[in-house]
Amino acid sequence: MPRLAPRRVVWVALGLLPWLALPAAGQSPGSVWDRPLGVRFVLPNGVVVLVAERPALPIVIVRVAVGAGAILDPPDKPGLANLTVQLISRGTRTRTGPEIDRAIEFVGGSLSAEGGRDVGTLSVSVLRHDFGLGLDLLTDVLRRPTFPADEFDRKREEIRAAVRRSEEDPESVAGRLFRALIFPGHPYAAPIPGTEESLGRITRDDVAAFYAAAYRPRTTVVAVVGDVTIAEVRAALTARLGGWPAAPAGRTPPGLVALGTPARTEMVQRDLTQATVLLGQATVTWPHPDYYPLVVAAHLLGGGSSSRLYVRVREERGLAYSVYADYSPTRYGGMMLVGFQSENPRLREVLALVRAELVRLRQERVSDEEVARARAYLVGSFPLRMDTNAEVAALLIGIEQFGLGLDYPARYRRAIEAVTADDVLRAVRAQWDPDLMSLAVVANLRAAGLASP
Repeated sequence: MPRLAPRRVVWVALGLLPWLALPAAGQSPGSVWDRPLGVRFVLPNGVVVLVAERPALPIVIVRVAVGAGAILDPPDKPGLANLTVQLISRGTRTRTGPEIDRAIEFVGGSLSAEGGRDVGTLSVSVLRHDFGLGLDLLTDVLRRPTFPADEFDRKREEIRAAVRRSEEDPESVAGRLFRALIFPGHPYAAPIPGTEESLGRITRDDVAAFYAAAYRPRTTVVAVVGDVTIAEVRAALTARLGGWPAAPAGRTPPGLVALGTPARTEMVQRDLTQATVLLGQATVTWPHPDYYPLVVAAHLLGGGSSSRLYVRVREERGLAYSVYADYSPTRYGGMMLVGFQSENPRLREVLALVRAELVRLRQERVSDEEVARARAYLVGSFPLRMDTNAEVAALLIGIEQFGLGLDYPARYRRAIEAVTADDVLRAVRAQWDPDLMSLAVVANLRAAGLASP
């Protein structure tokens, strides 16, 4: 499982990732807020297409997200969705995996795949004059994968080896424990790559069946960003994806995560000098009315070097190597957590301070000045995260998945600027309860005073 890595304030900008890009050539900075990010249209078979024309650089990024993430894994086979998307580019009816690799490398491009919780993602990056080739390869692997047996065996073992290595990483271990604690009985509790045991149960037939059931036009979103025109993208994708037969999804995702579940604790012994701790709970997600106040609350609590946790735990007391708060919504439920790393003997003291700050955030109205600073940072940093075409493509995918609309930057700014101190207090009291927060610890438990000698 990838690290949670919530110390980056990126989640706070959209609640998703820092996915925005620099203004295109000739645009003023104000256009970041004033202009839609792109254009949306839908192919007759249901494929949603989002296009952002950015002619400043002769590069094109195409990102495809299919509603075939780990959320659809069978309970006994976590890792199936991730293995499927990782295998998609390893052979089609017309090309072998090595032939696909050589074709994209010959033009200096890249073709990649990534498994996620809600979606599986394919991406291609090429120069402007290789746009057609990039689309040919991308749509070939999307529509016609064959999952060769030798590639299946190799990729499955590669992922199993990565899972074994992750057991040596305390942040990865803590992240898996934490999700299992706050999402009991829900697919979000399972690691995206699966486990060594579950991967051993997955067969090539399982992969082929998952692809046939989950990869459908009506759950597919394509984002194209770069030196292209809307007209040429429409024509190119209609030619390549228009013949993909429309069909209802063959797998039904579960409902929303359960909220208000009792707090639980899980501790793992490791002979480490540093403890890794995660404390938090499942919470509401977009489009709940408390979403924006909680974004502000997370930043106030632990979103940067001026946050309450950073100042009290690290600057004033020097008790932790890192401390942060994160609020990250996903499609079927949100996740609020506080994380820190400290020396083992200091774990209890840091945890007490963290809990005290969580209680204070619920009991005391934050000052108007604190809220104003948080709002200014969140709004001011939003356009500064506008960097690459790849980030814009990822943003467009996230906007579509959450139904945010292509004018989201402007609406985000208005929503953040409207948050008051009273809104923060009301939202935190309603949605974040320290008494319901679960605790995941990876540490030398004896040195931390958490285990009997």
